[in-house]
Amino acid sequence: MQAVAARVGECVLPGRVFRLGGDEFAVILQGADALADVAGTAARIFQALAAPADCGGHVILPRATIGGAVLSTDGGDATTVREHADLALYHAKETGRGRFVLYWPGMGSAIKIRIAAIRDVDMALREGRLEAHYQPVVRLDTRSIVGLEALCRLRKPDGEIITAAAFHEATSDVRIASNLTEYMMAAVAADIRSWLDQRIPVQHVGLNISSADFHSGTLFSRLKNAFGRRNVPLKHIILEVTESVYLGQRDPVVAREIKALRENGLRVALDDFGTGYASLTHLLTVPIDIIKIDKSFVDRLGHGDPSLTIVEGLVDIARKLDIRVIAEGIENEIQAGLLTAIGCRLGQGYLFSKAVPYEVVTGLLQRFAQRLPPQNDAMVARVAS
Repeated sequence: MQAVAARVGECVLPGRVFRLGGDEFAVILQGADALADVAGTAARIFQALAAPADCGGHVILPRATIGGAVLSTDGGDATTVREHADLALYHAKETGRGRFVLYWPGMGSAIKIRIAAIRDVDMALREGRLEAHYQPVVRLDTRSIVGLEALCRLRKPDGEIITAAAFHEATSDVRIASNLTEYMMAAVAADIRSWLDQRIPVQHVGLNISSADFHSGTLFSRLKNAFGRRNVPLKHIILEVTESVYLGQRDPVVAREIKALRENGLRVALDDFGTGYASLTHLLTVPIDIIKIDKSFVDRLGHGDPSLTIVEGLVDIARKLDIRVIAEGIENEIQAGLLTAIGCRLGQGYLFSKAVPYEVVTGLLQRFAQRLPPQNDAMVARVAS
């Protein structure tokens, strides 16, 4: 028997519909008519859902995204067709909600990796296997620590620690991205509170923020709540965002969030600077406190290499715009020396330390943190930037 299995999100349908959980439903379609025009069947489902619904006096306009797969007599089973429909639904959501996508062979590779990453991170969140590690930001002249970047790490069931790059695909899921940010906020707030209570000098910690966090419209309130619970002043936090966030800064939600954050003393760093589209244009059009020069430029630093000229130009431009510069990915003394010679004051990389857990970075702060007199508190933010 042939059948079409469809995964439908964000709606409720009449007839033989099975709820899979949350706002996702499965529809089993059988018969020649349904199979002869699968896209037409999906269109009729959309049409049925388009009717307004009364819900407790409120008018609801249902919307759906549909992924479908066909089970034929030449192979496959119920589990396979459901997995294929699942892949098609993910693809439909990522390429444009409110449409129908039918699974085709070859669709699955990238999406399977993404789904596996999402499930791994979701399980790690549930089982408490995520950790905050920290990489120091140092002054290149004195090698004292002026700040940290918080980086998420996942501990596998066998104890292996993997970096965020290994599960980056999971952040394409808005729920997962939001939950990761929530976890990191709580972990960083607890660690900063611990350092402050121990009178360990900690100036600022960079926290990576996703585009989904900005578009939620609640980022500032979430930050205020997370760090307020630990009585950690927001002056200790720098938000690190990639250029993809700023490409959407004309969105009123993003613009409003950025304005609120900076008005309340938070600083914003543009991460991986130089790798995105029209990077220099961003310096003219968006509020930036810090730029972090991407490792790809630092890797090529050497006398006579164009990267040295480019980085020197960026440092000079940033200085004139009163923007601080941090060079990422410094791995040897030659790179550190060249950066110092062209006026770059701050850097991070394996030359100084990889990202390490709380216990290790606490020891590093105790030994190498830049110590400033209390009366120079106003200077702390400026030096750290």
